Amino acid sequence: MTGSETQTQATDGTGGADTASSAGLVLGAHVDQADPIAEAQARGARLVQLFLGDPQSYKGPVVAYEGGADALREAAAAADVRLVVHAPYVINVATTNNRIRIPSRKLLQQHMDVAAQVGAVGLVVHGGHVNKSDDPATGFDNWRKAVEATDVKVPLLIENTAGGDAAMARRLDRIGGLWEAISAAEGFEDVGFCLDTCHAFAGGIELGDAAERIRAITGRIDLVHCNDSRDAFDSGADRHASVGEGTIGADVLADVLRAAGAPAVLETPGGAAEHVADFERLRARL
Repeated sequence: MTGSETQTQATDGTGGADTASSAGLVLGAHVDQADPIAEAQARGARLVQLFLGDPQSYKGPVVAYEGGADALREAAAAADVRLVVHAPYVINVATTNNRIRIPSRKLLQQHMDVAAQVGAVGLVVHGGHVNKSDDPATGFDNWRKAVEATDVKVPLLIENTAGGDAAMARRLDRIGGLWEAISAAEGFEDVGFCLDTCHAFAGGIELGDAAERIRAITGRIDLVHCNDSRDAFDSGADRHASVGEGTIGADVLADVLRAAGAPAVLETPGGAAEHVADFERLRARL
């Protein structure tokens, strides 16, 4: 399944009455993994993102939903809810440290396998980083090798990150280097991009034309993580805020969503009530 198919699946069948739909744009949220279907319904959303287990652990994925992966896949299909899986934060396939890179590749494949089992439309993974003394090109090539080593069963969506001078996907030039490297990998057609607005802003990417500039590099934006930022531009700090309650502002976030033209997941603070309020702030501007 390609990234374009991910976007189509995430946007099809979302009627105008949905709380999280606006003019064809689908808005969802990152939710607790115990019952993502109930969480989606509480928000009036047909797109949710979840972890499979502990995002800070190298332990393999765990499906917390009662009945396991098959039950979750069937429940999501019955409820017309699209699932996006977020891979653990600890994954870093770019690093030159074998004790991190090799387990990261293994963990990435494990999450890819289970993401496919639950019927997810995408697997989001952070771009990772190398050491300050390393040549970034080494990290780019490690990413190429990781793509080739991974049996990509659902679209693999690489997410930009907020901090670190040695990050693979913080600034536009690094995203360009990364994309040039992985474009040579077998299986590259199933690799997409997830644009996180808080990460971009905190990472020093101007949001006014971020979607256009990223699309010029990657050829695609498959998913947006629509988050306001608690911190200043180019701060390097990854701290999300509710829509309109941070330093980015609701108007700019709506502009990014409009320009990206992709489904959006909010990773903003709070539960269903807070997420519905965030949806409404965005809908009012879209």
